[in-house]
Amino acid sequence: MRNTGYYSQFGGAFIPEILVPTFDELETAYLEAKDDPSFWEEYLTLMSTYSCRATPITRLDNLSEQLGGASIYCKREDLNHTGAHKVNNVMGQGLLTKRMGKTRVIAETGAGQHGVATATMAAKFGFDCTIYMGAHDVARQRPNVFWMEQMGAEVIAVTEGSQTLKDAINEAFRDWVSNMDNTHYALGTACGPHPFPEMVSWFQSIIGTEAREQMLERTGNLPSRVYACVGGGSNAMGLFSGFFDDEEVELVGVEAGGRGRGAGEHAARLAYDDATIGVAQGYKTFFLQNRDGQMQDTHSVSAGLDYVGVSPILSHLHETKRVRFEAATDDDVVAAMQRTVRNEGLIPALESSHAFAQAYAEAPMMSKDENILINMSGRADKDIFTVADAIEDPKWREFIIDKAKGYQKGVNQ
Repeated sequence: MRNTGYYSQFGGAFIPEILVPTFDELETAYLEAKDDPSFWEEYLTLMSTYSCRATPITRLDNLSEQLGGASIYCKREDLNHTGAHKVNNVMGQGLLTKRMGKTRVIAETGAGQHGVATATMAAKFGFDCTIYMGAHDVARQRPNVFWMEQMGAEVIAVTEGSQTLKDAINEAFRDWVSNMDNTHYALGTACGPHPFPEMVSWFQSIIGTEAREQMLERTGNLPSRVYACVGGGSNAMGLFSGFFDDEEVELVGVEAGGRGRGAGEHAARLAYDDATIGVAQGYKTFFLQNRDGQMQDTHSVSAGLDYVGVSPILSHLHETKRVRFEAATDDDVVAAMQRTVRNEGLIPALESSHAFAQAYAEAPMMSKDENILINMSGRADKDIFTVADAIEDPKWREFIIDKAKGYQKGVNQ
């Protein structure tokens, strides 16, 4: 254990001795980059020329009127290259990888957006790339797997455990132990051993910095509340960081309520009382675990929010009550996504739709003079199979059946 990177009692770096030099190297490179203004300028230039930053904020005119309460705005991280906020962190880590002289990157992914972003970064910078993804997530996020492979990444389906994100993280760490000299692990969320929670949050802080300035410019005021979905916590940390010093702004994190309360039915670590403090995957935080410390199965309609743990920084913010945590059920999430698509022409990812669901529930109870801001952390291209199945769309079902028939015909010929 390394006695660094704590947020009250949460965080740390519980790592095997063999990884200590690698983490020391990473922390040194990160701190040097953080103290080097030219690094941040290089990062901002990269993001503005490669990933459409600054992303705008959009007022949801129709839903603001329909719901009759606060004006609803969303931060458009879906307009990033690769379709989500994940690229913010990945491009920053790509620049660090170059600085450290590494030639290969590995990553874990759940919903696939971090995998696509990492494969994109590797293609741009010329790195070899391996992505670990739970076999269950590979099946439900096939479009993202396709693009990772097209960009030259090797996608390895993890068949151990629940075959989801936590298992992909375990496999990525195993790889790193064997390939430390030439490989950087581009961890995708604000979890894991120090310095990952702090470093990922730093790169994602570009969201909150932009959003705060844009809300003041657009409305003349800070929002009363800001909402972000919470899996590991990177998009939430990114948005919230812009408002940490503004006590009048309430920060609301929305977790995966899944099918409701009960072991294995959800992935709400902080909104429900099912999680307990433990140490796993190199850090200390709230985990969904049994009395023996064994990680429990989780469930969410969204592949990116079914992680068993949560950022240690968010655990700290939960204990200090700076962030309020809620949970949105699968049904409410799908309904919120449909409502947004139909009324605003925006297509939030299922992960992001958790934040939309909670915001829609609370906005009508607020004053018309108030504004709220939602982080639209990604778009739902990747979710088309899951969503079409959830709403039982007959035309989609017919399309899939016809494609399957055509495939089988080709095989038989």
